[in-house]
Amino acid sequence: MKGLQNLFNLFYPDVCVCCDQYLLDQEHIICIECRLDLPFIDSSDVTANPLTQTLEGRIFLEKGASFLYYHPTGKVKKLIYQLKYKNNEKVGVFLGEWFGQLLLETNSFNDIDFIIPVPLHKDKLRQRGYNQLTKFGKSLSTILNTKYLEGVLIRNTAAKTQTFKKRVERFKSLMNNFSITNPAILKDKHILLIDDVVTTGATLEACCIQLLKVENLKISLVTIALTE
Repeated sequence: MKGLQNLFNLFYPDVCVCCDQYLLDQEHIICIECRLDLPFIDSSDVTANPLTQTLEGRIFLEKGASFLYYHPTGKVKKLIYQLKYKNNEKVGVFLGEWFGQLLLETNSFNDIDFIIPVPLHKDKLRQRGYNQLTKFGKSLSTILNTKYLEGVLIRNTAAKTQTFKKRVERFKSLMNNFSITNPAILKDKHILLIDDVVTTGATLEACCIQLLKVENLKISLVTIALTE
């Protein structure tokens, strides 16, 4: 079986999603050089960090952490592009396992009841065929030994591009865009809401406002990347 895999790799070698160079046998998804060059965010302090500061004064969070800084060009953009638009869900598994281990070492997310993804609208989900957060979230749930829960937070309308809108405009358009299908399952729970890239935080803020309508619900956040 190993011989067949080696033969397959000979004709169809894996390449780094960041630099397109061939991967060595011990490398996976991205090469060692690109790994070392990624713009990591310090996740040791889960209460005061770039993610929690972005949302400070807007929603109350228990904890928060982002893995990488996102730039309009660069390696992180390529990772997210592969995950979000190229159906490369292996990237989600890779990032989920990597970041999950770092979060596990902080001992800060041991009391999470559910991991919940920011949802796609059903039309976008049908068009894309998958939620780019699913593999990432399931990998996190395995590492953190908790449950991954989809379908309880839903998006009511298909999202229009928010890239060039100011934060207030983004928030107004998102305010009524999310709802909860089963509030009872979240009562008295601590959830970990996850997203891919945070720019202004308007989407997460809108999600949290709906979620916090649930009695005695606590929210923490984790994202793959945060725009610097």
